[in-house]
Amino acid sequence: MHTGLPAEPYRGTRPYSQEMVTLLSFAVESESTFLDYIKGGTQINFTVAIDFTASNGNPSQSTSLHYMSPYQLNAYALALTAVGEIIQHYDSDKMFPALGFGAKLPPDGRVSHEFPLNGNQENPSCCGIDGILEAYHSSLRTVQLYGPTNFAPVVTHVARNAAAVQDGSQYSVLLIITDGVISDMAQTKEAIVNAAKLPMSIIIVGVGQAEFDAMVELDGDDVRISSRGKLAERDIVQLQRFSPLSSRREHGSIQAGMVQEELRVLHLHPKEARNRLSILRQLGGGSPSPPHICALQGLRGPHRQPRTEHGPPGPGCAG
Repeated sequence: MHTGLPAEPYRGTRPYSQEMVTLLSFAVESESTFLDYIKGGTQINFTVAIDFTASNGNPSQSTSLHYMSPYQLNAYALALTAVGEIIQHYDSDKMFPALGFGAKLPPDGRVSHEFPLNGNQENPSCCGIDGILEAYHSSLRTVQLYGPTNFAPVVTHVARNAAAVQDGSQYSVLLIITDGVISDMAQTKEAIVNAAKLPMSIIIVGVGQAEFDAMVELDGDDVRISSRGKLAERDIVQLQRFSPLSSRREHGSIQAGMVQEELRVLHLHPKEARNRLSILRQLGGGSPSPPHICALQGLRGPHRQPRTEHGPPGPGCAG
């Protein structure tokens, strides 16, 4: 490198020269977290899908995971409440699409793997967690538990809505609560691989004593899932086992554990944060809006985008 400075004279037997390095430019970039996007106005759209397959047992019997007891919540209601009470605070309008799968529907007994719990095909949204629980209990009284356990239709349902808004303003979270082994693994893997490029994540909560080892394959923490030779662009699935017995004895502890899991999924786990940030940057630009645009609790800021579910609006949540 020529510096324009005279070379220093020899000192002893080792010559050296004086050199200068010119720094032409530099940039300092702040790395936003997923929570920064939430504070800045990115909306979480929360959808619930509940397993109505016959392996859950007859809802009228106390051994059923869907048992409708007048005294306590069943396994599905406990899992929904534990997760929903946390994630609902990231959704401003508290209107949550709620779906069921694996049941025979009246009046013709057709099997559906994507039916609205509130009976409204045009708008399956329910008002808050209480609204979901009400629609869930209503469905238990009208549908027939059947099967098989197919995830692909509800994954595709949420992916379709996520694909409709790709400007980084919305992020979809699908909660699947199930009791057993998935029946459409190949189709579900394909749906997840296709959804991995969209702003969405999937949380699978397993209830009961069934074997869930097969579903671990969907949780790509160690090995990224693939379908038809195509690798998922990122890991969008988290798997959590839920125990209703322990939750009845120590509901606070179980709920705290679910809180920790949800926070990890949303914005605290480093790898998942990078995955979600990368998809938001691809969709909506490089950085979030200033945090003051929307308060974190309630997210009632001026930049609320409409939901992508079609049809007439359902009843709004008071307050």
